[in-house]
Amino acid sequence: MKRAWIFPLWFFLALTVWASLFVQWIDWPFITAHWFYPAVMVLGGFVAGITPEGGGAVAFPLLSVFFEVDRSVARDFSLMIQSVGMTSASLFILTRPAVDVRTFRPLVWFVPVALAGFVFGMRFLQDLPVYLLQALFLSLITTFTLAYLFGDHRGTETALPGKGGKLALGAVLLVGGVCASLFGTGADILLYTLLVTRFRLQEKTATQMSIILMASLSILGFAYRGLEGAPLTADQFRTWLTAFPVVLIMAPLGAALLSRIRLEWMLRALVLLNVGQLLYFNLNNPSVAKFAASLVFSVVLMVVFATALDRIALTQRKRAV
Repeated sequence: MKRAWIFPLWFFLALTVWASLFVQWIDWPFITAHWFYPAVMVLGGFVAGITPEGGGAVAFPLLSVFFEVDRSVARDFSLMIQSVGMTSASLFILTRPAVDVRTFRPLVWFVPVALAGFVFGMRFLQDLPVYLLQALFLSLITTFTLAYLFGDHRGTETALPGKGGKLALGAVLLVGGVCASLFGTGADILLYTLLVTRFRLQEKTATQMSIILMASLSILGFAYRGLEGAPLTADQFRTWLTAFPVVLIMAPLGAALLSRIRLEWMLRALVLLNVGQLLYFNLNNPSVAKFAASLVFSVVLMVVFATALDRIALTQRKRAV
């Protein structure tokens, strides 16, 4: 029962710190000029708490594609805002009386491996063409939500096995870290997919584990980015402040509803959003390169996700016979 005090304490302290900074840094003209940051995170924060997608899966494409924010700025904002929202959701998850925190022990080595992938991506992959990165990310989230919605992939295991599968986990975590270095998110989606297929982990547990991983990677990844000589600009800090209270509330709200509602309607809305973003990306200043990249990435990723998520359904049917 003592754990139950941790989340309210965090919430109170975080809100107090935010309020003191807000009155010093933010004025009404800035809010009206940057209204879309908190608006985007109303949906992004909720998505971060209730699905395997982080808030960056909403923030990055909307900011970089619709609002034409620089890709690296959109990535940084995703990391910054997830460090609040997904941390809030993680603390809510870990402090529930019914939760066995021993379930999340594998995260002790998940996080450093994903961080290694993040560092690699930050050092060597930042100069890739922007349209290619946008096409890859939009294809990633669109194909994932489609496969996730229509696939029969429910797992039954309540915890990861003590042995086996570490090579596959390590590879996925490294790739997930690279995705986070490019988009500010993505590691959570890849980890979730592996957990429910290769390890047949329960959907709720896999979602919670992916949330905690992405929260940790957001904090450490952005700390690394800052230490590498790229400090925040005043505008980045201020946009973070405008969206701070939104995700502080919406992410744990999503986590609280995770076990109480059917996800299908939420997932259908995400599918429509992601498909719409992918179409807008290709129709806005269209080019053969953008269309070809989107098509190739979408086909390959759809096959990967659909195959992976179908594996557990096949396994369950065999067990039932």
